[in-house]
Amino acid sequence: MNELIVNDDSSNFYNYITKLLNECNFFVFNVAFVNFSGVQLLLDSFEELNKKGIKGKILTSTYLNFTEPIALERLKEFNNIDLRVYDSTIMQIGFHSKAYIFEFNDKYEVIVGSANLTSSAFKSNIEWNCKTITKKDDTYIKDIFLQFDKLWEQSHDLNEDFLEKYKEFYNLNKNKNEFTFEKDIKANKMQSEALKKLEYLREKGESKALAIASTGSGKTYLSVFDVKKYNPNRLLFIVHRENILIKAKQSFESIIKNKTMGLYTGNKKELEKDFIFSTVQTLSQSLENFDENSFDYIVVDEAHHISSNSYKKIIGYFKAKFLLGLTATPNRMDGENIYEYFDENVACDIRLNEALEHKLITPFHYYGVTDICVDYTNTELNKIEDLSKLLMLNKRVDFIIEKMNFYGFSGKKRKVLGFCVSKEHCNYMEKSFNKRGIKSISLTSDDSILKREKNIKLLEDDKEDLEVIFCVDIFNEGVDIPSINTILMLRPTNSAIVFAQQLGRGLRKYKNKEFLTLIDFIGNHQRAFLIALAMVGKKKIDKESIKLSLLNDFASFKNAFINIDKISKRRILEQINKENFNSMKYLKDEYFKFKEQMLNKIPILCDYINFDEFVDPLKFVSESKSYVEFISKVEREHSLNLLCENENFLKTCRFIEYLLPIKRVHEFVILRVLLKSEKVSLSHLEIELEKYQKKIDKNTLIHAINFLKQDYFDKAQISRYPKLIEFEDDYISSSEIFKDLLKDKNKRVFIEQGISYGIINYEKTFALEYYGLPALKLYEKYNMLNIAQLCNFNKIHSSFRGSGFLKFEDDFFLFITIDKEKYKKAQKYVNDFISKEVFSYSSKPSHSSIKGDGLRLCQNEKFNVKLHIFVRKYAKVDKKTQSFIYLGLANTISYENEKPIDLKLKLEKPLPTKLYEEFTILVD
Repeated sequence: MNELIVNDDSSNFYNYITKLLNECNFFVFNVAFVNFSGVQLLLDSFEELNKKGIKGKILTSTYLNFTEPIALERLKEFNNIDLRVYDSTIMQIGFHSKAYIFEFNDKYEVIVGSANLTSSAFKSNIEWNCKTITKKDDTYIKDIFLQFDKLWEQSHDLNEDFLEKYKEFYNLNKNKNEFTFEKDIKANKMQSEALKKLEYLREKGESKALAIASTGSGKTYLSVFDVKKYNPNRLLFIVHRENILIKAKQSFESIIKNKTMGLYTGNKKELEKDFIFSTVQTLSQSLENFDENSFDYIVVDEAHHISSNSYKKIIGYFKAKFLLGLTATPNRMDGENIYEYFDENVACDIRLNEALEHKLITPFHYYGVTDICVDYTNTELNKIEDLSKLLMLNKRVDFIIEKMNFYGFSGKKRKVLGFCVSKEHCNYMEKSFNKRGIKSISLTSDDSILKREKNIKLLEDDKEDLEVIFCVDIFNEGVDIPSINTILMLRPTNSAIVFAQQLGRGLRKYKNKEFLTLIDFIGNHQRAFLIALAMVGKKKIDKESIKLSLLNDFASFKNAFINIDKISKRRILEQINKENFNSMKYLKDEYFKFKEQMLNKIPILCDYINFDEFVDPLKFVSESKSYVEFISKVEREHSLNLLCENENFLKTCRFIEYLLPIKRVHEFVILRVLLKSEKVSLSHLEIELEKYQKKIDKNTLIHAINFLKQDYFDKAQISRYPKLIEFEDDYISSSEIFKDLLKDKNKRVFIEQGISYGIINYEKTFALEYYGLPALKLYEKYNMLNIAQLCNFNKIHSSFRGSGFLKFEDDFFLFITIDKEKYKKAQKYVNDFISKEVFSYSSKPSHSSIKGDGLRLCQNEKFNVKLHIFVRKYAKVDKKTQSFIYLGLANTISYENEKPIDLKLKLEKPLPTKLYEEFTILVD
C-alpha cells in the first residue's frame, strides 16, 4: 500500500510524522539536513517516546553545511535517541537521502521522499513523500536497512569533540554559499495588489484610501511604492511617535533617490526638503509655518488615530491631492468611523492568515501547554486581584522556565515578551526570574515611554544580558520589538482579540529569527475554547470545523505550527460541544469583551470590521433583528431605548441589516449616496459604482433600484420594512421616511453604520470583480433569497424558494444539505460526497427523468442547463439556520430511479481538500 504525502490545506508531512512517532515501537530517520526549526516541532513527541522507553536512530550529514549545531545539541539530550553524523566533506560525496522508518508489531511504515527535518519541509514547502507499508520480512525493508547500516557505520557519533569541531566549521562556512546581488526592493504580493487598487481608485477620481495590514507585513513600503508611482513634488508623512518616523524616512530613502527628505519634529525643522516626515504633536502646533497647498500627497501612519483633534486639525488644514492611511487596527478611539475619513476606500485588508500564507511575517510555533500548577475552578477571570494571587506561585515560575528552556528559541539570544494579568503579577514574575538567574524587567503603564524604549533597546541588543520583559496590556498593540523570538502567555485567554494582538507582537521579520516560539499556559477555566476560535477565525463553517481543525493541529494555518497538548485539547473540545455560540448569554459576553477593547465605549458596527475573525456582530443582529436593538437590551441605556421606540427607525435598521452581509453592492451604494444628497441621477450612480466593480451592468442597477422601491416584496415584507427611495425620470431620491430619519443625528449614525459595514465587507470579499449573472463567487456563503437578487429575478423574491431546487431560465440552483441525522429517517434521499468531484443527489419527489425539469436535470449538458451547486453540512447549528456554500457548476454523469431521481453530479472544479473534509468528516 502506497500513499503520497504532500503539504496542503488539510494535512501535512508534520501531522504524519508525529502520528507515526506516537504509535511506533522504534524509529529511524535518515535525513540530509536537520534544523532546529524542525527539531523544536518534534520535542514533545521525542519526550513522550523517551518516557515510554521507545528508542530511535537519527542519521544526518554535514552536506552543504546546512545542518545546525544547535539542532544536534538538542537531539543529543534525549537518552532514547542514538545520533550520528555523516561527514560529507571528508567522504567527498553528497548526502541527500530523506527517509523516515517506523517499526510496529507486524510491519514497517516507510516514508521516502524530499522532506528534510526542517519546519518548512514539515508544512509549507512543496514536498513529495511516498509512504509504503511493508511486512517485516519483505525484501524492500531489508534493502533499506542494508543501505542505512552501511551509512551508519561510516558516520560519527556525536561526541563533544566532533560537535565542537563541527560548530567551528559551521560558523566559518555558513555564509560561503550565499549569493548576493544588489537589487531593487520589490513589492510583495500584498503590496502589488494594493498598488493596483490605489491606482484604480485614483482613475475613478478618488482622493483618499486606507491600507489595513497585520504588523510587519509591509504597510510603510506600500506607501513608498505608491508615492514613487504617484511622484508628488512634495510629501508629508505623519506619525504618532518619533522612533517610527526615522524608520519610515529610511524606508523612503532606500527606494526613492530623486527627492530630498527631512524631519519636522521638536528638535529638527527641515522645511526646505521635498519629503517631510513629522510627528503629529509638532505639526499640529505649528501649521502656520505651512501653506495649505504645501503637499501633494499625505501619508498618515497609525491611521486609527485620525479622528483625534490633532489629526483632524492637520487633515482639515492641508489640501492634498491624495491621502493614504496606514493601520493594523482600524478601530476608532473616540466613537467615530475611521473608514469615513478615507471615503470608505480600502486599498487592502491583510489578516494574520494571509500575511503568514504570503510569508510577509515570521512563522510561529505555538505550544499550548496545560497549566498544571493553577486551578481556576473557583476563580472568575474578570476578578484581576484574585487571578493575580492565583498565578503568583513559585512552582508555576519553575514550570514556566522549564518549558521555556525545553522548547528553546530561534536566534543568538533569547528575547522574551511575557504577558501578565496585572502589574502585581508583572512585578512578581520579574523578581522570580531574576532570582533564578534570568535577567528580566517588568514594564507597565506606570513606566515612562523613555524607560520602555531604553529597556526595549537592551532586550534587542545581543551583547546585553536582559532576556525577558514582563508586561500587562501596554504591548498588546502599537509597539514593535522586531527581534522578539519568544512570547509567554502567562494569563488565561479571555479574549480571542487580545490573544491575536499579543501573538502579533512577535511576528515582525528580523535577522537570525527563523520563527517565533509562543508558549501558552492553558488553564482549566471555562473560556479555553477561545484559543481555537482565535486560530480558526472566519474559516470555520460550523462547530464541526472548529473541532476538526483542533484535532488536525490546524493544518490549514500556513507557515505556522500549532501544538496543543492532549489535556488542553480534550478540555477545549468539551467546551465547544457544550457552548451555544448563538445564545444570548454567549453573545452578551462576547459583546462586553469586545467593548473592553473599545476602551469601554459602546462599539459601532464598523468597529467590528477588523475583528470579525473573532467577533461577528451579525450574530447580534440575528438575535435581536438589528444591532441597535441588541445593544439596547444589553446596555439598558435610556437614550437607546428611546431610539427603539421609533417604528420607522427600527424598520429601517432591520431592513438594512437583514441584507448583511451583502452579496451585491448596488443597493448599498444607492443608500450611501442618498445619505449625502436627497436626489441623484442614474448616471452619477453608475460612476459611484465603478469604485466597487470593474464593469457596471445597467440592468442590475435598475433591478437594485426596483428592489429598494419594494417592487419585489410580498405583503409581509412591505409591512415589515419601509420604502427608502423613489425613482422617477432617471433620478433617485430619498423617501419622506428616509429624509426624516436622517435629520436625527442619533438615528442617522446607526443607519450610516449599517450601510458602511455592508460596503466595506463587500470590498473585502468581492474586491473589484464582476461576476456576471447570476453574480456568484466560488466558496462564498448564500441563502435562497440571495439568488433571486443575484439573478435579477423580476418577480416577488419570496416566491423564489423551494425544497432545495430553484430555477431561472436555463440556470438550475441545487441547495443540498448533508445532514446525516435528517436523512436517517428518509433513506430514499441520499446527498453525500463520493469524492472531491462527484456527489450523489436526490431530486425533488415530483421529478421524473423523462419530462420537464427532471429531464433537463438528468441531461443538463444536452439542454444547455447550468447546474449551480450550493451545499451546507447542517440545516441548523445551535438553533440557527445555516447558509449554503457555493461550489460552482456541475454536470450530471449518471442517474437512476424516479420521483425522486437519484443522480451523480460531477463538479467542474474539484473541492479543495480542506472543504471536502469539512463536508465529509464527522467529529465526535
